[in-house]
Amino acid sequence: MPLRWEVLHDQKLIHVIAEGPVTIEDMEEHFDALASTNVLRYAKLFDATRMKPLYDDNDVLRVGARLSAYTFSQPSGPLAVIGKGEIVRSAFKRFINISPSKRPAKMFRSEKEARAWLASVADDVADQSKDEIYGNPD
Repeated sequence: MPLRWEVLHDQKLIHVIAEGPVTIEDMEEHFDALASTNVLRYAKLFDATRMKPLYDDNDVLRVGARLSAYTFSQPSGPLAVIGKGEIVRSAFKRFINISPSKRPAKMFRSEKEARAWLASVADDVADQSKDEIYGNPD
């Protein structure tokens, strides 16, 4: 399986490892699993160092619509992506640009840097209410 993840409830963290070719269907399965278990609010450590994204802008837009539905009811936690190279950086930017979430997201070269950044922002985001993250229209 190109995407593997472990949900660490005690840390409110989802550790994702992507290896080899990853399709948009793989990403959809991943997002569906996180949404159905109500853990989207957890911080995400996404290791993309061995990932080869196999999707285009239209695919990402399709996932964006799905994420809009999820984040309406569940705020998303911060996202730290570990990766190198223009292909992974481009895939990261695509998802960030279409994401309806207002969560912090950043790309790193090492897991140590990513974990340190997540630790510095995760508590602040977890303590925010949905209204604070998305704005209260009232």
